[in-house]
Amino acid sequence: MKIKKNKKKNSNVSWIIKIIVFAFIISFTFSFVASSVLDNVGMLVGILILVLFILIGVIFDMIGVAVTSASISPFNAMSAKKIKGADLAVVFIKNADKVSSFCNDVVGDICGIISGSASAVVAVLISSRLNIPLFYVTLVVTALIASFTIGGKAIGKGIAIKNNTRILYMFSKVVSIFYKPKK
Repeated sequence: MKIKKNKKKNSNVSWIIKIIVFAFIISFTFSFVASSVLDNVGMLVGILILVLFILIGVIFDMIGVAVTSASISPFNAMSAKKIKGADLAVVFIKNADKVSSFCNDVVGDICGIISGSASAVVAVLISSRLNIPLFYVTLVVTALIASFTIGGKAIGKGIAIKNNTRILYMFSKVVSIFYKPKK
C-alpha cells in the first residue's frame, strides 16, 4: 500500500514539473510571437491577433470541458474498430484531470495573460490612430477583452458539454497526427 502511495506521489510531482516546464515554454513562445508581431502591425491586424488569442483560450477551454465530461464507451468502440484518434481519446479521458488542467489552466490562462498584454498594445494603437485619450481606450479595450473572454468561455462550456464526444474526437484526431500513445 505504501509503495502505491509513493508511486502516485512521485507521478504527481513529475506531472507538476512537466506542466511548469510546458507552461513556461508555451508562455514564452506566445509572448514572443505576440510581442514580435504586435510591435510591427497596424490597428486592425493587432485587433485580429488579440481576437485570435481569445479564440485559442476559448477553444482550449472547450476541449478541457469536453474531456472531463465525455464518456469513454464510444471511444473504446471506435478504438476497437481502429478509427484514427480514438485510442488517443481514451488516453485523454483516462487522464482527464491532467488534460483539463493543461487545456484550461495552462493554455487558457496563458492566452488570457497574453491577450491582456496585447490589449495594452492595441489600446495604444487605437488611441494614437483615433486620437482618443489612452486612459479611456484602455478601459474600454480591457472591458471588451474580459467580457469576450468570459462570454466566449461560458458559451463554449455549454457547447462542449453537449458535444463532448465530437469535440474530443476532433481534438484527438488532430493530436494523433503528432503523437502516438504507447500501447
